[in-house]
Amino acid sequence: MSMRYATSTLRWGATTHAGRRRSANEDSFHAARGVYFVADGMGGHEAGARASATAVAILCGLGESNNATVDDVREAVSDAHGAISRIATQPGRGAGTTLSGVVAVDHGGVPTWLVTNVGDSRTYRFMDEELQQVTVDHSLVQELVAAGEVTPQEARTYARRHVITRALGGLVEPQPDCWYMPMVPGERILICSDGLSDDVSAGEIAAVLRAQPHPQLAADQLVNCALLSGGRDNITVVVVDVGADLGTEGAGGVHTFGRQSSVLST
Repeated sequence: MSMRYATSTLRWGATTHAGRRRSANEDSFHAARGVYFVADGMGGHEAGARASATAVAILCGLGESNNATVDDVREAVSDAHGAISRIATQPGRGAGTTLSGVVAVDHGGVPTWLVTNVGDSRTYRFMDEELQQVTVDHSLVQELVAAGEVTPQEARTYARRHVITRALGGLVEPQPDCWYMPMVPGERILICSDGLSDDVSAGEIAAVLRAQPHPQLAADQLVNCALLSGGRDNITVVVVDVGADLGTEGAGGVHTFGRQSSVLST
């Protein structure tokens, strides 16, 4: 009984695509060893790609143990911000990136997600056939929605919906949102850049996650949905499944996490 409670099997898949209208992909992701992040770079082709890659390269170090804390995440985010701030760019075009994702941690002996978010990339939870956005966008339009000045429906087409209020690499070091969330067997975590959430509705996303049991194939299908809807931006999707026996077909990686854990494959 205690052994089943102390470990969780994580399976994941990840896909990224430049989209139909962009010549370069400024998104980056990390999916391995209990660390799952998506970063959406800004600042032009090279600068944006370097910014997002720098963020995930620093944050992936949180997977070196099962004991990362909120303070560890905040320190890693601060380190990433500093490194991105030092990226050389064209005058007037600083490098920056969003960041969203989860780290699997042992919190009081219980497998737990440590969630963090900066900007408008998103982390969702799909559980009991329902899709829930667990992060809050750091954007102008989200502030207007929270103030009741714009409805959630109007926000999808709001002219300035891509104006973000927090980013790594900006003039002001951002405070990331960080919190613990119970890891529930059978749940599915989705992390994505706004290239998915802008072009594919929550209902369509839920339908794919409901219909496609394999995390890699689910990620592939979600990216294809965004492409079919116009593919106006770079699109990155990471799907992580907890505890379900999905077999290996279509799975990008498998990790058994907990006090008795060992990496099976990456």
